[in-house]
Amino acid sequence: MKYNYLAITTAIFTLSLSNISFAQKKVKPNPLKEEVKASVDQRFDALTDLSDRIWSFEEIAFRETQSAKALADYAEELGFRVTRGVAEIPTAFVAEYGSGSPVIGILGEFDALPGLSQNKVPYKSPLNEGAPGHGCGHNLFGVASLGAAASIKDLIDQGKIKGTVRFYGTPAEEKFFGKLWMVRAGLFNDVDVVMDWHPAAETKAAVQKGLALVDFQVEFFGQAAHASADPWNGRSASDALELYTSGINYYREHIKPTVRIHYHIQDAGQVVNVVPDYSRIWVRVRDSSREGLVPVWKRVEEMAEGAAILANVDYKVNLISGVHEVLVNRTGSAALQKNLENLGSISYTEEEQNFAKKIQEATGKPQIGLVSKIEPMEETAEHSMGGSTDVGDVSWVVPTIRLSATTAPNGTPWHSWAVVAAGGMSIGHKGMAYAAKALSMTMVDLFQNPELVESVKTEFKEKKGDYVYKGFVPDGPPPINSNLQ
Repeated sequence: MKYNYLAITTAIFTLSLSNISFAQKKVKPNPLKEEVKASVDQRFDALTDLSDRIWSFEEIAFRETQSAKALADYAEELGFRVTRGVAEIPTAFVAEYGSGSPVIGILGEFDALPGLSQNKVPYKSPLNEGAPGHGCGHNLFGVASLGAAASIKDLIDQGKIKGTVRFYGTPAEEKFFGKLWMVRAGLFNDVDVVMDWHPAAETKAAVQKGLALVDFQVEFFGQAAHASADPWNGRSASDALELYTSGINYYREHIKPTVRIHYHIQDAGQVVNVVPDYSRIWVRVRDSSREGLVPVWKRVEEMAEGAAILANVDYKVNLISGVHEVLVNRTGSAALQKNLENLGSISYTEEEQNFAKKIQEATGKPQIGLVSKIEPMEETAEHSMGGSTDVGDVSWVVPTIRLSATTAPNGTPWHSWAVVAAGGMSIGHKGMAYAAKALSMTMVDLFQNPELVESVKTEFKEKKGDYVYKGFVPDGPPPINSNLQ
């Protein structure tokens, strides 16, 4: 049998072109996703102004009065039903639109960090010497999330989707973890899925767990005396504190590599000629899971008793709060990943890249500029490292989908002046708008596709298993006015 290879090759090539054409026809843009992107663009100036105002307020944990008001006021202007002062926290609020299922939540933070005030320049230059600054980009965080919620609200208002969108104004992420009290108050009990994002030096679906964490305070109570005339009549609370920190530091050799221990001495006496009768230290313990965290935490607490015995003083341990590691939802992250690939990378001007490189030069980092390339979704590591977040606690009560978006130069030290500088100008503004679009596009998927919501919830239930969530939070109200500030 003879074959006409040219004809066969031509036929195969034609069929391949036909398949490609068919595939291209199948991947038509989702009109609702185009609408939410346009909605973010239309509000860009208002969102930028709101972000810059929060940037200028420089408000720390539980003190975010102006920032919370600005966000809540804007939500009300847009037509959201706003409930302020939720969970016994004056700066926590919820803004909601629509009715019925599904209920899709989105988280928004807005607190700053102490001592990081910075001008919008690529070198260290405090705007207000010693004042706080947005060294974690939270001026962008809450605004982008509210912008995403607003674009979904528009679709609900036009009858194009059905359900409820709910924005959570969540204060005090940097210090006290305000979401813990919001979870305890039951504010997430009726939510199907929660969306979340965080400013970063790269753009990707956030699928790492971070670290579980617990904060506690130890106080030592001794007896004051003259440090020279009769020190034998004194029992030094400062001695106990030093013995305690020595114990912690010797313990470091015998803990797993995933563990982190930090402390901050808050009070070790006031004057040199008095045996101090009081001292206080803030201690933080972290590990890659709550299971690994708890035994280390309890051991470090026990050391306080040993230090008190050695110094012949009394002591008291006070739980402040703590967070779980994030329960990653890869089903939801995969949906987000598709939207990131649809959006593509953020584009930057030559001026923005030069600004970024000057920051990198000032902080001793390679001068490679801004990076926002969309990489394939990562595998979730068994032991994620990095920071901690109270989003972890939300993720143990409701499925949570998370995003990182570029708002600062690659390699930039986080919680530093460099992040404040980038977050107050166009680099941060672009990342904010990008996050709002990616989040709202993924929420469109959730509202349009009940099967996706069920798949996300199924993974959540399987991963959570029989674990009954209990937050690391003491009884009583949040520490709004305590000496912990």
